[in-house]
Amino acid sequence: MKFQGSENYVATQDLMLAVNAAITLKRPLLVKGEPGTGKTMLAEEVAQALNVPLLQWHIKSTTKAQQGLYEYDAVSRLRDSQLGDEKVKDIHNYIVKGVLWQAFTADQPVALLIDEIDKADIEFPNDLLRELDRMEFYCYETRELVRAKHRPLVFITSNNEKELPDAFLRRCFFHYIKFPEAETMQKIVDVHFPHLKQDLLKVAMKTFYDVRNLPGLKKKPSTSELIDWLKLLMAEDIPLEALQSADSKVAVPPLVGALLKNEQDTTLFEKLVFMNQRNR
Repeated sequence: MKFQGSENYVATQDLMLAVNAAITLKRPLLVKGEPGTGKTMLAEEVAQALNVPLLQWHIKSTTKAQQGLYEYDAVSRLRDSQLGDEKVKDIHNYIVKGVLWQAFTADQPVALLIDEIDKADIEFPNDLLRELDRMEFYCYETRELVRAKHRPLVFITSNNEKELPDAFLRRCFFHYIKFPEAETMQKIVDVHFPHLKQDLLKVAMKTFYDVRNLPGLKKKPSTSELIDWLKLLMAEDIPLEALQSADSKVAVPPLVGALLKNEQDTTLFEKLVFMNQRNR
């Protein structure tokens, strides 16, 4: 299996090399990058391109590693025993299989996405070391060893909110998705808006990168926010003149709320515009 990009996802050469390296090494691919740079979408597109099912495990702050393996529903078993239900005799009826169990026992190779692993407790990655390394785990309730029929292609994403343990990092192939340069970004936009007028795109891209490069921003606008902004510009039929000023002054772009997502950044940008206009 080799990933060579897809029609819906613009993958750089180094990203494709990283995916294929993880496949060759049979190690999880740990993908980091700014929010909105397509980390989650990468797993979806690779699975589709390689024609394998995708199982997704979206991590929250309360997620425990055990939930990815299985959970034993003791409460339901107790209730059924009180009601005299015959199925209480088989403990398998009360084992809730997690995504890792499903991935390990699938009859064909699958892709597994562990999304935003840094949201969980710091011990979460350590708790999965053995399972991801040996591709097996033991279910104590049923006294069975669950071993992977086919090694899944594992994608792990992180927004870098927490440092991951060294022992966990050692077992992964790592790739950082850099923020796209203008040329790559234009290809990404072309996938979403193939009929967008080039003069509008040129001005919108310049405005976007000007906003993004503003020093002191708390949250820089990402790829997904550019896509949302362009979608709004087209939906509202914003004229080209509204995006550029004749005297090259810095101006607040229309629908800037699609790009800047907090009041500090909006205030900072408005102050820059005011100072720029006052100095002229």
